[in-house]
Amino acid sequence: MSVTTTCRDLSELLPAAQIACRLLFQECYKTGIRNIFITETYRSQERQNYLYAQGRTRPGAIVTWTLNSNHKSRLAWDIAVAPPQSLYDIATLNKVGAIARKLGITWGGDWTGNIDRPHFEVKATWRIPTGYQLEGEVIVPSNSKMQVQLIVKDKEEITMNTWNPASPAMQTAAEAFLAQAVKDGIIQESHLKDLQNKQMTTDRLLGLYITIDQRRAAK
Repeated sequence: MSVTTTCRDLSELLPAAQIACRLLFQECYKTGIRNIFITETYRSQERQNYLYAQGRTRPGAIVTWTLNSNHKSRLAWDIAVAPPQSLYDIATLNKVGAIARKLGITWGGDWTGNIDRPHFEVKATWRIPTGYQLEGEVIVPSNSKMQVQLIVKDKEEITMNTWNPASPAMQTAAEAFLAQAVKDGIIQESHLKDLQNKQMTTDRLLGLYITIDQRRAAK
């Protein structure tokens, strides 16, 4: 691969970084951030040298301050924001960075001195934090024409016409939905406990669904 070519292939990262990246994009999707995409994953030492030379021994603005990046260790990835927002929209990157912190992912926006908001990385020992999981197939875009997607196969949707408290799949889906709402501070944990203890009526559960959706839409 040429030193001028950017690698955006997620499979070029180590397994821990691949999972971390997918989890980050999943959690962004769930909060409504779906207009972000990968701009670089693996970077060879030769390409790192090439980028480091820019603004120093080669014309152009400085784009990196190090010859030793975690990109070449296959543990880092960069993202950008799709139009109509600017490519490195600070507000969007700050929101993604806040999500990354919760997941134990290092965000370049938290660095002192050399702040790098589009940059995210993990250690090879990174594991999914307690309370999180990959909930389906996460589509991680590699260009601005695609949006983040989460495809959950065989998931039973809870509606006024189909909710069945006796269905284990629906019970699991409902618990996951309310657990996330508790984590987001939208409802009290007592609602989740009532559902888990089989003390939740259908009308009350559906009312909670409507309330949660309305509050999330208002954010």
